Amino acid sequence: MIPGTSPARQAPWRLELARAIVDPEELLRLLELPDALLPAARRAHAVFPLRVPRPYLARMAKGDARDPLLRQVLPLAAEEAVVPGFGPDPVQDLAAHAAPGVLRKYAGRVLLTATGACGVHCRYCFRRHFPYEEANAARERFAAPLAYLAAHTDLHEVILSGGDPLTLRDEKLAEFVSGLRGVPHIRRLRVHTRLPVVVPSRVDDELLAWLGQSPVPVILVLHINHAREIDEPLRAACARLRASGVTLLNQAVLLSGVNDDLETLVALSEGLMDAGVLPYYLHMLDPVAGAAHFAVGETQARALLAGLRARLPGYLVPRLAREEPGASAKTILL
Repeated sequence: MIPGTSPARQAPWRLELARAIVDPEELLRLLELPDALLPAARRAHAVFPLRVPRPYLARMAKGDARDPLLRQVLPLAAEEAVVPGFGPDPVQDLAAHAAPGVLRKYAGRVLLTATGACGVHCRYCFRRHFPYEEANAARERFAAPLAYLAAHTDLHEVILSGGDPLTLRDEKLAEFVSGLRGVPHIRRLRVHTRLPVVVPSRVDDELLAWLGQSPVPVILVLHINHAREIDEPLRAACARLRASGVTLLNQAVLLSGVNDDLETLVALSEGLMDAGVLPYYLHMLDPVAGAAHFAVGETQARALLAGLRARLPGYLVPRLAREEPGASAKTILL
Protein backbone atom coordinates (compact mmCIF):
# COMPACT_ATOMS: atom_id res chain seq x y z
CA MET A 1 0.00 0.00 0.00
CA ILE A 2 1.14 3.56 -0.66
CA PRO A 3 2.09 5.10 2.72
CA GLY A 4 -0.58 7.44 4.02
CA THR A 5 -3.25 6.16 1.62
CA SER A 6 -6.31 4.24 2.78
CA PRO A 7 -7.21 0.94 1.05
CA ALA A 8 -10.47 2.49 -0.18
CA ARG A 9 -8.47 4.99 -2.25
CA GLN A 10 -6.15 2.44 -3.82
CA ALA A 11 -6.58 1.52 -7.47
CA PRO A 12 -7.82 -2.08 -7.76
CA TRP A 13 -4.64 -3.20 -9.47
CA ARG A 14 -2.50 -1.84 -6.64
CA LEU A 15 -4.64 -3.71 -4.14
CA GLU A 16 -4.09 -6.87 -6.17
CA LEU A 17 -0.34 -6.34 -6.05
CA ALA A 18 -0.51 -5.79 -2.30
CA ARG A 19 -2.47 -9.06 -1.92
CA ALA A 20 -0.06 -11.12 -4.02
CA ILE A 21 1.09 -14.45 -2.59
CA VAL A 22 4.64 -14.18 -1.31
CA ASP A 23 4.82 -17.27 0.92
CA PRO A 24 5.54 -20.69 -0.65
CA GLU A 25 3.53 -22.44 2.04
CA GLU A 26 0.44 -20.39 1.21
CA LEU A 27 0.87 -21.07 -2.50
CA LEU A 28 1.03 -24.82 -1.95
CA ARG A 29 -1.93 -24.75 0.43
CA LEU A 30 -4.17 -22.78 -1.93
CA LEU A 31 -3.35 -25.10 -4.82
CA GLU A 32 -3.70 -28.24 -2.69
CA LEU A 33 -0.16 -29.38 -3.43
CA PRO A 34 1.94 -31.74 -1.27
CA ASP A 35 4.04 -30.40 1.57
CA ALA A 36 7.00 -32.32 0.16
CA LEU A 37 7.51 -29.42 -2.29
CA LEU A 38 7.91 -26.89 0.53
CA PRO A 39 11.57 -27.29 1.65
CA ALA A 40 12.98 -26.76 -1.86
CA ALA A 41 10.49 -23.96 -2.53
CA ARG A 42 11.63 -22.15 0.59
CA ARG A 43 15.31 -22.46 -0.36
CA ALA A 44 14.74 -21.12 -3.87
CA HIS A 45 12.43 -18.42 -2.51
CA ALA A 46 15.24 -17.20 -0.23
CA VAL A 47 17.39 -16.53 -3.33
CA PHE A 48 14.68 -15.16 -5.63
CA PRO A 49 11.42 -14.38 -3.80
CA LEU A 50 8.07 -15.82 -4.78
CA ARG A 51 5.41 -13.38 -5.97
CA VAL A 52 2.12 -14.48 -7.54
CA PRO A 53 -0.95 -12.23 -7.93
CA ARG A 54 -4.22 -13.93 -7.06
CA PRO A 55 -5.90 -13.28 -10.45
CA TYR A 56 -3.10 -15.32 -12.02
CA LEU A 57 -3.33 -18.03 -9.36
CA ALA A 58 -7.04 -18.43 -10.15
CA ARG A 59 -6.17 -19.78 -13.62
CA MET A 60 -4.07 -22.65 -12.20
CA ALA A 61 -5.37 -26.18 -11.72
CA LYS A 62 -5.47 -27.34 -8.12
CA GLY A 63 -3.53 -30.46 -7.24
CA ASP A 64 -1.39 -30.35 -10.38
CA ALA A 65 2.28 -29.63 -9.68
CA ARG A 66 2.91 -29.70 -13.45
CA ASP A 67 0.37 -27.02 -14.28
CA PRO A 68 2.10 -24.87 -16.96
CA LEU A 69 1.16 -21.61 -15.24
CA LEU A 70 2.31 -22.84 -11.85
CA ARG A 71 5.59 -24.06 -13.30
CA GLN A 72 6.44 -20.49 -14.29
CA VAL A 73 6.23 -19.24 -10.68
CA LEU A 74 6.86 -22.20 -8.34
CA PRO A 75 10.36 -22.16 -6.74
CA LEU A 76 12.04 -25.54 -7.31
CA ALA A 77 15.15 -27.40 -6.19
CA ALA A 78 16.33 -27.30 -9.82
CA GLU A 79 17.12 -23.61 -9.35
CA GLU A 80 20.00 -24.55 -7.06
CA ALA A 81 21.87 -26.41 -9.81
CA VAL A 82 25.08 -24.82 -11.08
CA VAL A 83 25.04 -25.32 -14.85
CA PRO A 84 27.93 -24.32 -17.15
CA GLY A 85 26.98 -21.49 -19.47
CA PHE A 86 24.26 -20.14 -17.16
CA GLY A 87 25.25 -17.01 -15.25
CA PRO A 88 23.94 -13.88 -13.49
CA ASP A 89 24.14 -11.54 -16.52
CA PRO A 90 23.26 -13.79 -19.46
CA VAL A 91 22.92 -11.10 -22.14
CA GLN A 92 25.56 -8.70 -20.75
CA ASP A 93 23.14 -5.95 -19.78
CA LEU A 94 25.71 -4.44 -17.43
CA ALA A 95 28.16 -3.87 -20.26
CA ALA A 96 25.47 -1.89 -22.11
CA HIS A 97 24.77 0.47 -19.19
CA ALA A 98 25.19 3.97 -20.68
CA ALA A 99 23.51 6.16 -18.03
CA PRO A 100 21.35 5.56 -14.93
CA GLY A 101 18.74 3.05 -16.08
CA VAL A 102 19.76 3.36 -19.74
CA LEU A 103 20.90 0.29 -21.69
CA ARG A 104 22.30 1.00 -25.15
CA LYS A 105 22.17 -2.34 -26.98
CA TYR A 106 20.34 -1.91 -30.28
CA ALA A 107 20.80 0.38 -33.27
CA GLY A 108 18.42 3.34 -33.12
CA ARG A 109 16.80 2.13 -29.88
CA VAL A 110 17.46 2.52 -26.21
CA LEU A 111 16.14 0.40 -23.35
CA LEU A 112 15.22 1.91 -19.99
CA THR A 113 15.09 -0.28 -16.88
CA ALA A 114 12.31 1.79 -15.41
CA THR A 115 12.02 -0.16 -12.16
CA GLY A 116 13.08 -3.38 -10.51
CA ALA A 117 9.54 -4.16 -9.34
CA CYS A 118 7.37 -6.82 -11.00
CA GLY A 119 3.81 -7.95 -10.47
CA VAL A 120 4.87 -11.59 -10.76
CA HIS A 121 8.26 -13.22 -10.26
CA CYS A 122 8.78 -15.58 -13.17
CA ARG A 123 11.36 -18.21 -12.26
CA TYR A 124 13.02 -17.94 -15.71
CA CYS A 125 13.52 -14.16 -15.38
CA PHE A 126 16.78 -13.23 -17.09
CA ARG A 127 17.17 -10.17 -14.84
CA ARG A 128 16.64 -12.01 -11.56
CA HIS A 129 20.21 -11.03 -10.55
CA PHE A 130 20.19 -7.52 -12.04
CA PRO A 131 21.37 -4.66 -9.74
CA TYR A 132 18.31 -2.42 -10.12
CA GLU A 133 19.40 -0.14 -7.29
CA GLU A 134 22.20 1.06 -9.61
CA ALA A 135 20.08 1.19 -12.77
CA ASN A 136 16.74 2.82 -12.04
CA ALA A 137 15.55 4.98 -14.92
CA ALA A 138 12.55 6.34 -13.01
CA ARG A 139 14.67 7.87 -10.27
CA GLU A 140 14.37 11.67 -10.17
CA ARG A 141 11.43 11.66 -12.60
CA PHE A 142 13.37 10.06 -15.47
CA ALA A 143 15.70 13.09 -15.59
CA ALA A 144 18.85 11.16 -16.57
CA PRO A 145 17.22 9.05 -19.33
CA LEU A 146 15.44 12.07 -20.84
CA ALA A 147 18.72 14.00 -20.90
CA TYR A 148 20.42 11.03 -22.57
CA LEU A 149 17.67 10.79 -25.18
CA ALA A 150 17.87 14.49 -25.96
CA ALA A 151 21.64 14.28 -26.45
CA HIS A 152 21.55 11.33 -28.88
CA THR A 153 19.70 12.24 -32.05
CA ASP A 154 20.43 8.84 -33.62
CA LEU A 155 17.85 7.28 -31.28
CA HIS A 156 14.31 6.89 -32.61
CA GLU A 157 12.64 4.40 -30.25
CA VAL A 158 12.43 4.07 -26.47
CA ILE A 159 11.80 0.68 -24.87
CA LEU A 160 10.43 0.79 -21.33
CA SER A 161 11.38 -2.39 -19.52
CA GLY A 162 12.30 -3.43 -16.03
CA GLY A 163 11.24 -5.14 -13.87
CA ASP A 164 7.83 -4.18 -15.15
CA PRO A 165 7.30 -0.50 -15.99
CA LEU A 166 3.55 -0.77 -15.41
CA THR A 167 4.14 -1.34 -11.69
CA LEU A 168 4.98 2.39 -11.58
CA ARG A 169 2.25 4.87 -10.75
CA ASP A 170 0.48 6.37 -13.72
CA GLU A 171 1.50 9.88 -12.65
CA LYS A 172 5.18 8.97 -12.96
CA LEU A 173 4.70 7.30 -16.34
CA ALA A 174 2.70 10.32 -17.54
CA GLU A 175 5.62 12.56 -16.57
CA PHE A 176 7.93 10.49 -18.75
CA VAL A 177 5.55 10.61 -21.71
CA SER A 178 5.28 14.37 -21.27
CA GLY A 179 9.08 14.59 -21.27
CA LEU A 180 9.23 12.90 -24.66
CA ARG A 181 7.60 15.99 -26.18
CA GLY A 182 10.96 17.70 -25.79
CA VAL A 183 12.79 14.98 -27.74
CA PRO A 184 11.53 15.33 -31.33
CA HIS A 185 13.71 12.58 -32.83
CA ILE A 186 11.96 9.88 -30.77
CA ARG A 187 9.31 8.33 -33.03
CA ARG A 188 8.01 5.35 -31.02
CA LEU A 189 7.50 4.21 -27.43
CA ARG A 190 7.56 0.49 -26.71
CA VAL A 191 6.47 -0.89 -23.33
CA HIS A 192 7.31 -4.45 -22.32
CA THR A 193 5.02 -5.74 -19.58
CA ARG A 194 3.48 -8.85 -18.05
CA LEU A 195 1.33 -6.95 -15.55
CA PRO A 196 -1.92 -6.84 -17.62
CA VAL A 197 -1.54 -10.61 -18.05
CA VAL A 198 -1.35 -11.42 -14.35
CA VAL A 199 -3.45 -8.45 -13.10
CA PRO A 200 -5.81 -7.39 -15.93
CA SER A 201 -7.27 -4.61 -13.78
CA ARG A 202 -4.02 -2.73 -14.44
CA VAL A 203 -5.62 -1.55 -17.68
CA ASP A 204 -7.77 1.18 -16.17
CA ASP A 205 -8.81 4.70 -17.12
CA GLU A 206 -5.64 6.22 -15.66
CA LEU A 207 -3.37 3.96 -17.72
CA LEU A 208 -5.30 4.66 -20.89
CA ALA A 209 -5.17 8.39 -20.17
CA TRP A 210 -1.38 8.66 -20.17
CA LEU A 211 -1.07 6.28 -23.10
CA GLY A 212 -3.43 8.52 -25.01
CA GLN A 213 -1.28 11.56 -24.21
CA SER A 214 1.85 10.05 -25.75
CA PRO A 215 3.29 12.29 -28.48
CA VAL A 216 4.47 9.17 -30.34
CA PRO A 217 2.79 5.85 -31.21
CA VAL A 218 2.79 3.28 -28.40
CA ILE A 219 3.53 -0.43 -28.86
CA LEU A 220 2.70 -2.62 -25.89
CA VAL A 221 4.57 -5.94 -25.87
CA LEU A 222 2.83 -8.43 -23.60
CA HIS A 223 4.60 -11.51 -22.24
CA ILE A 224 2.12 -14.38 -22.62
CA ASN A 225 3.54 -17.90 -22.67
CA HIS A 226 0.46 -20.13 -22.62
CA ALA A 227 -3.10 -19.91 -23.98
CA ARG A 228 -4.54 -20.44 -20.48
CA GLU A 229 -3.10 -17.08 -19.49
CA ILE A 230 -5.60 -15.48 -21.89
CA ASP A 231 -8.85 -15.25 -19.94
CA GLU A 232 -11.85 -13.00 -20.41
CA PRO A 233 -10.53 -10.14 -18.19
CA LEU A 234 -7.32 -10.07 -20.23
CA ARG A 235 -9.26 -10.09 -23.52
CA ALA A 236 -11.32 -7.16 -22.24
CA ALA A 237 -8.16 -5.31 -21.22
CA CYS A 238 -6.65 -5.87 -24.67
CA ALA A 239 -9.82 -4.55 -26.30
CA ARG A 240 -9.55 -1.34 -24.28
CA LEU A 241 -5.91 -0.93 -25.22
CA ARG A 242 -6.60 -1.45 -28.91
CA ALA A 243 -9.49 1.03 -28.77
CA SER A 244 -7.08 3.62 -27.38
CA GLY A 245 -4.79 3.21 -30.39
CA VAL A 246 -2.12 0.99 -28.81
CA THR A 247 -0.47 -1.68 -30.97
CA LEU A 248 -0.40 -5.04 -29.16
CA LEU A 249 2.38 -7.58 -29.72
CA ASN A 250 3.38 -10.68 -27.77
CA GLN A 251 6.80 -11.98 -26.84
CA ALA A 252 6.70 -15.50 -25.44
CA VAL A 253 9.61 -17.44 -24.00
CA LEU A 254 10.01 -21.06 -25.07
CA LEU A 255 9.98 -22.97 -21.78
CA SER A 256 10.41 -26.66 -21.07
CA GLY A 257 7.32 -28.06 -19.36
CA VAL A 258 5.27 -24.96 -20.19
CA ASN A 259 4.90 -24.48 -23.94
CA ASP A 260 7.45 -26.76 -25.63
CA ASP A 261 4.99 -28.74 -27.73
CA LEU A 262 3.28 -27.91 -31.01
CA GLU A 263 -0.35 -28.04 -29.89
CA THR A 264 0.35 -25.66 -27.00
CA LEU A 265 2.07 -23.16 -29.30
CA VAL A 266 -0.71 -23.37 -31.89
CA ALA A 267 -3.28 -22.70 -29.17
CA LEU A 268 -1.20 -19.76 -27.94
CA SER A 269 -1.04 -18.10 -31.36
CA GLU A 270 -4.74 -18.66 -31.96
CA GLY A 271 -5.61 -17.35 -28.51
CA LEU A 272 -3.48 -14.27 -29.03
CA MET A 273 -5.19 -13.48 -32.31
CA ASP A 274 -8.61 -13.90 -30.70
CA ALA A 275 -7.50 -11.32 -28.12
CA GLY A 276 -6.24 -8.91 -30.78
CA VAL A 277 -2.56 -9.49 -30.01
CA LEU A 278 -0.09 -10.31 -32.79
CA PRO A 279 2.56 -13.00 -32.08
CA TYR A 280 5.93 -11.24 -32.30
CA TYR A 281 8.76 -13.32 -30.84
CA LEU A 282 9.12 -16.81 -29.49
CA HIS A 283 12.27 -16.26 -27.49
CA MET A 284 14.87 -18.85 -26.63
CA LEU A 285 15.61 -18.88 -22.90
CA ASP A 286 18.32 -16.44 -21.88
CA PRO A 287 20.89 -18.57 -19.97
CA VAL A 288 20.42 -17.06 -16.53
CA ALA A 289 21.65 -18.87 -13.43
CA GLY A 290 18.79 -20.71 -11.73
CA ALA A 291 16.69 -21.29 -14.84
CA ALA A 292 18.52 -24.02 -16.76
CA HIS A 293 15.65 -26.46 -16.18
CA PHE A 294 13.50 -24.33 -18.50
CA ALA A 295 15.89 -24.62 -21.45
CA VAL A 296 14.69 -26.08 -24.76
CA GLY A 297 17.30 -27.18 -27.31
CA GLU A 298 17.66 -25.33 -30.59
CA THR A 299 16.91 -28.42 -32.68
CA GLN A 300 13.58 -28.91 -30.91
CA ALA A 301 12.82 -25.19 -31.14
CA ARG A 302 13.39 -25.15 -34.90
CA ALA A 303 11.18 -28.22 -35.31
CA LEU A 304 8.40 -26.51 -33.34
CA LEU A 305 8.59 -23.43 -35.54
CA ALA A 306 8.50 -25.55 -38.67
CA GLY A 307 5.36 -27.17 -37.27
CA LEU A 308 3.79 -23.78 -36.63
CA ARG A 309 4.54 -22.68 -40.18
CA ALA A 310 2.81 -25.79 -41.50
CA ARG A 311 -0.28 -25.23 -39.34
CA LEU A 312 -0.80 -21.47 -39.21
CA PRO A 313 -0.92 -18.46 -41.53
CA GLY A 314 2.33 -16.53 -41.57
CA TYR A 315 1.05 -13.64 -39.49
CA LEU A 316 0.38 -16.02 -36.58
CA VAL A 317 3.87 -17.52 -36.60
CA PRO A 318 6.21 -15.71 -34.19
CA ARG A 319 9.87 -15.26 -35.05
CA LEU A 320 12.11 -17.69 -33.21
CA ALA A 321 14.80 -15.51 -31.71
CA ARG A 322 17.74 -15.51 -29.36
CA GLU A 323 19.62 -12.62 -27.81
CA GLU A 324 23.36 -12.85 -28.17
CA PRO A 325 25.60 -10.60 -26.05
CA GLY A 326 27.08 -7.75 -28.02
CA ALA A 327 24.78 -8.15 -31.02
CA SER A 328 22.97 -5.04 -32.29
CA ALA A 329 19.71 -6.97 -32.77
CA LYS A 330 18.15 -10.30 -31.83
CA THR A 331 19.30 -13.31 -33.83
CA ILE A 332 16.45 -14.86 -35.82
CA LEU A 333 16.80 -18.64 -35.91
CA LEU A 334 14.08 -19.51 -38.43
